[in-house]
Amino acid sequence: MVLIVPACDKNLGGGHLRRSLFLLRALEDGGRESYLWISEHQKEEVFTRFQKFFESSGFSKGFHARLLSRAKELTGHSWDYIILDRFRTPEKEFVFWSGLAPVIGIDEGGPCRSRFDFLIDLLPALSNHPPNLSAPALLPLPKRRRQLARETAKKTKNQPLRVLISFGAEDSSKLGFSTAGFLVSNSSSPEITLISPTPDHDFREAKRKLPGVRVMGIIPNLKEQLAEYDLFITHFGIGAFEAVYARVPVLLISPTAYHEKLARSAGFYSLGIGLEIFHTEVRRHKGILTPDIMKALEVRRGKIATRFGLEGEQEEDLGAFFGDLTPSSPPACPACEEKLEAGEGNPVVARFPEETYRRCTNCGIIYLSRLKAPPITYDEDYFFESYKKQYGKTYLEDFPNLMEMAHKRLVNIKQCLNFTHIEGNLELKPSILDIGCAYGPFMAAAAEAGFSPAGVDPVEDAVRYVNEELGLPAWQGFFPTGAKAEDGPFDVVTLWYVTEHFKEPGKVLREIHRLLREEGVLAFSTPSFSGISGRRRLQSFLKNSPPDHFTVWSPRTCKKILQLYGFRPCKIVITGHHPERFPLFGRFLRPESRGLVYRLLFLISRIFRLGDTFEVYCTKE
Repeated sequence: MVLIVPACDKNLGGGHLRRSLFLLRALEDGGRESYLWISEHQKEEVFTRFQKFFESSGFSKGFHARLLSRAKELTGHSWDYIILDRFRTPEKEFVFWSGLAPVIGIDEGGPCRSRFDFLIDLLPALSNHPPNLSAPALLPLPKRRRQLARETAKKTKNQPLRVLISFGAEDSSKLGFSTAGFLVSNSSSPEITLISPTPDHDFREAKRKLPGVRVMGIIPNLKEQLAEYDLFITHFGIGAFEAVYARVPVLLISPTAYHEKLARSAGFYSLGIGLEIFHTEVRRHKGILTPDIMKALEVRRGKIATRFGLEGEQEEDLGAFFGDLTPSSPPACPACEEKLEAGEGNPVVARFPEETYRRCTNCGIIYLSRLKAPPITYDEDYFFESYKKQYGKTYLEDFPNLMEMAHKRLVNIKQCLNFTHIEGNLELKPSILDIGCAYGPFMAAAAEAGFSPAGVDPVEDAVRYVNEELGLPAWQGFFPTGAKAEDGPFDVVTLWYVTEHFKEPGKVLREIHRLLREEGVLAFSTPSFSGISGRRRLQSFLKNSPPDHFTVWSPRTCKKILQLYGFRPCKIVITGHHPERFPLFGRFLRPESRGLVYRLLFLISRIFRLGDTFEVYCTKE
């Protein structure tokens, strides 16, 4: 279930409402149950102000069944996510909405921008807090596009230019009326169409004062008529990008200084703020619709289209994009489970198209929120084709090397394990549960070292291999539901590069603590954000992190987390040293060279604990 909250305040135009209504309809058509929120105290005024728009857009019938206006109507639903198209969401509002579900901000420019679970800028923004995704190509773009076979400059010599003027569903500054009037008196007979959202008496006045201008009210689906014109005059907003996609040159006039900055940053040609500068520019150029200017505007349009992915045919629009979302955003740190005040949230350290990374202010771990489920399935291919792409060989081809690493890990486990369990005159073998055992290299090494291993893994083929080829017990499933608790308690529980795959590692640690004997050993390995790759550039490190790694640890953060769940660290081994990843000299090195510089940087990495992975050995207290 999805809730959409548009900006409906005066002087903000109708773009936010129009986009929200489009989203509502698209999500409903796609089978998602969706609702629109317009508060009770705003509802009457909004419907009065945008009456013509609602009627012309076909939203007047059956729409109220999807409209919520009272707070008590919200509590009866379990929201998958909330879309805030609020322009600048106030602090108090953000706290309220974020307490209900993950919040996705569209073109958000308010004080809470950095705290949103996900940010999508459909219009390029000026902000110190970059979005997850900047994509004008997701706008509901027109289906009709102008043919570019005729040059605009040539057309101006043969027949009048067709000019469309529209400043949105509100135009409180009446820029449209003033612009049309000025063009009539300062240009060579263009055919001008003005879209006027003004009340009826102003509308009749506009027709009387603008002879020769075609004055029209709000047109349903105006974007589909853009292709009929040779020039579109507007302000920075959705319409400008719709025109770029429709292959129509765009000329902007900005109502505010902020709009002007946005327009110039995106690459549009703007005549400045308000009509006064417009008049000055026209006089300076001795006209505004000259062939040279029209040609220059077409060149700009082409560059903007290329820059923002608006040149080819649209592959996905906003409705399809949101219809596929299944946001997952932890309300609290999934490791230490520290809960913050409603709406506060842990600080965001990185955003990517489908991912937001936050750092917990309590334990320091970095954790992931996702817009969609990871594009990874744990099956046979995971250990063959996918593994080979990363390591150059399949998992089974790498089996001997994995067993060699396992024997080294078992030495560390024995150093931490205080095991003397005598039953009669027989000394029992220490038991090990290997979570995420895969095809069992660690289990095979453990059996050779005198342990009694068992395993659990979600991949059916891997579990079959462990049972049939290795002759060792393993169960298929996701821990903790896949493990058979009745076969515990265990002396040792291990997770080799598995911890980061859990969405809720805190719950996993709590269950492991329950399964272990007193003074039993927990051992695991995981990537580290405090290694050379994370220190060099955290953004790149997180960007390259696999999409199913939901937490990223460091040796320092893991100590605090482990103590929370009743574990005492016994030994931490820094691994994954990569001299070739060092700044400056590293890029000239090859791992196989093993030259003097390589060995020197390797030594520095070990001394300063700069490995990109680490192993932890701890005991149950």
